[in-house]
Amino acid sequence: MQPIEHQWIHVAFEEKTQFTETYGFAGSQGTVNLEGVLIRPVGEHSRTLFLLMHPSTTLQLLPLPSALACAGHAVLCMGSRYVKNDAPLIYEKVALDLGACVRHAKERLGYRKVVLLGWSGGGSLALFYQSQAERPDIKQTPAGDPVDLTVAELMPADGVIVEAAHLSRARTLCDWIDPSVRDESNPDDRNPEFDLYSPNLPVRPPYPADWLRAYRQAQEQRVRNITARVRETLEDLRRRGGAELERGFVTHRTLAEPRFLDGTIEQNDRPIGRCYLGVPETANTGPVGLARFSTLRGWLSQWSIDDSRADSERCAARMSVPLLAIEHSADDAVPQPDTGRVFRACASKDKTMHCIQGANHYFQGQPEHLTHAVNLIDAWAGRFEA
Repeated sequence: MQPIEHQWIHVAFEEKTQFTETYGFAGSQGTVNLEGVLIRPVGEHSRTLFLLMHPSTTLQLLPLPSALACAGHAVLCMGSRYVKNDAPLIYEKVALDLGACVRHAKERLGYRKVVLLGWSGGGSLALFYQSQAERPDIKQTPAGDPVDLTVAELMPADGVIVEAAHLSRARTLCDWIDPSVRDESNPDDRNPEFDLYSPNLPVRPPYPADWLRAYRQAQEQRVRNITARVRETLEDLRRRGGAELERGFVTHRTLAEPRFLDGTIEQNDRPIGRCYLGVPETANTGPVGLARFSTLRGWLSQWSIDDSRADSERCAARMSVPLLAIEHSADDAVPQPDTGRVFRACASKDKTMHCIQGANHYFQGQPEHLTHAVNLIDAWAGRFEA
């Protein structure tokens, strides 16, 4: 194990926006400011850098970045402009953030190779970025605002790793949202047929297949109903032609995923009755639930299943660089099939997949599984040092 050091990294670039999206200095003065931490062995001279970014949080406190650095690798963990506040998050703008970090790593820090390491929600971001860096075609956001990635000169990464990563934020929300809510302004108005945590629910695990199909259909319908309302509100604001350009709103009850209560659905080694956020029923109504707070534009870009472009399968089919996909068999957040679906969809001829048996989402209390992940990444990354 090598001694490591931590270096604060600041990446900034100019950008003009219609209105201030994030609170404070970070994005309100015509400049996007990004912060991160470079973790590397003391005296490290590697030619390859592992770059991690999550759309809405920081990753340097996860066990993997430091473990990789202790094994001899350089790791850069960068936050997007929406760090710790995903309410207004626009994926197309996060791609610009990640692109600035890739360029900084190569042109300022001097690394010849950059590998995107997409953990959890960072997986779909990494694949979305790489697909647009290789084959850019997006010129505006799903809300119609100009964000032209075709002229952004995004530098492609040299490889992509996805670990404990779901297919997309939009698909995850659709799988998790509580379909019993009938009135978005009154979360107590619920359909008893789909009120998952109610003692009066007419079914019990293992849930009947016909009920589960109806449940999933109701989840999709709720998401699409919210999307329709979002589009109507945006159009109404545009028709008015005033200074009001955006609104925020609350989406109640967004963690009612039957597989957290039924181990026969997409079986793996996950604990039943719990999830990565704790007790599912508590998380369903808590303030940290997916999409709890959102803006109109943020909803379309990251939560709408019909509009969000950051979909791992579609994006993986557009990339050509080497891919390493790592599944955690006891993942208490990511559905079991997701890693395999990304692997199969990837167009790269150089792709590898592994499953770490017994690993939970965060390697919580699992140093041996963390070491396994480091060894897998270390062996795979040798191709970039040749």
